[in-house]
Amino acid sequence: MRKHGKKFTAARAQIADRTYSIEEAIPLVQKVKFAKFDETIDLSLKLGVDPKHADQMVRGTVVLPFGLGKSKRVLAIAGGEKQKEAQEAGADVVGGEELVEKIQGGFMDFEAVVATPDMMRAVGKLGKVLGPRGLMPNPKTGTVTADIAKAVKEIKAGKVEFRVDKTGIIHAPVGKMSFATNSLVANAHALVDSIVKAKPAAAKGKYLKSVTVSSSMGPGVKIDTTHIDVVVKH
Repeated sequence: MRKHGKKFTAARAQIADRTYSIEEAIPLVQKVKFAKFDETIDLSLKLGVDPKHADQMVRGTVVLPFGLGKSKRVLAIAGGEKQKEAQEAGADVVGGEELVEKIQGGFMDFEAVVATPDMMRAVGKLGKVLGPRGLMPNPKTGTVTADIAKAVKEIKAGKVEFRVDKTGIIHAPVGKMSFATNSLVANAHALVDSIVKAKPAAAKGKYLKSVTVSSSMGPGVKIDTTHIDVVVKH
């Protein structure tokens, strides 16, 4: 059984064994912090779905109103005028098919990839490289689009992609410990609302089984899902 250090144990002792609203949980996570670096604050949501069935897959994106505190390096694969649009929107690396070859050669100095539909024949070759890293452009997440400028701007603004794993859990960041509490609360609500809206029609029973908020090093705080369930039913 994993043993926790004194600081973690002391932090956990300040958290009552009950559920909290998001408005209560976020400041509590900030209050009990003990790490000396600016931790990321994450939400973990256990969903009542079976991801083995394609019609119960939960996947989507959300632009967090207050971002993530760090702008991602975006690589854009496009042709002609679209390259100029991507560049003007703030893409860090812009090019055409030559970028595909560069990535195949080992170039990985980026954190997000967007592409125009006409480039996907070439980009498809990168499936084995980008897929395992969660970087493969996909129309469902808005990273394959003719409006490449919008895609770049959204990622730069703090767009978060979420996807349920094989155990039925979604892990996603909502900001940094140093953020203002109300900014983290707004980001958390935006993420939860997007996951609720992405509920598959095939999912039966309780959708949000549990929601927990925690920092990188700190203990988890359980969120009360009752009021959120009301939204799901409507």
